Parts: sequence; C-alpha cells; structure tokens
Amino acid sequence: MAVEEIHAEMVSSVWKVLVAPGSEVTAGETLVILESMKMEIPVLTERAGVVQELHVVEGEVLQEGDLIATVVDG
Repeated sequence: MAVEEIHAEMVSSVWKVLVAPGSEVTAGETLVILESMKMEIPVLTERAGVVQELHVVEGEVLQEGDLIATVVDG
C-alpha cells in the first residue's frame, strides 16, 4: 500500500480544512488551505486515494515540516 505524507512547506496557519479522515480524493485535489503573509496556499494531494489521517484543525499554526495529512491508495 502506497502512503503519501503531506507536510507544511512553510510557517503558516490552517485557514480552511476541506476533507475529513475517510474522504476519497483525486490526484491534485485540495485538502486544506493555509494562510501565510495574507496569501492563501492550497495544499494538494499528489495521488488519488483515501485520507487516512488529518493532523490539523482550522486556526492551528503550523511550522515548516509539520505533518498535515496522510493519504493511502484507495
């Protein structure tokens, strides 16, 4: 089973969560939207699958490298 771990690329806050654990996603789908320096940054999955775990909540402040979500092959 292939697993994709999605990490924050910069210090940011979680503006909006668009998926939940168990959600089926397609490659390129936006999982969450981060906000940094007044810019909205969509966080995408690179593969189709199922969101196994979601590690963030709206309003949370993330550091670079923090785990956002885990997606597994559906």
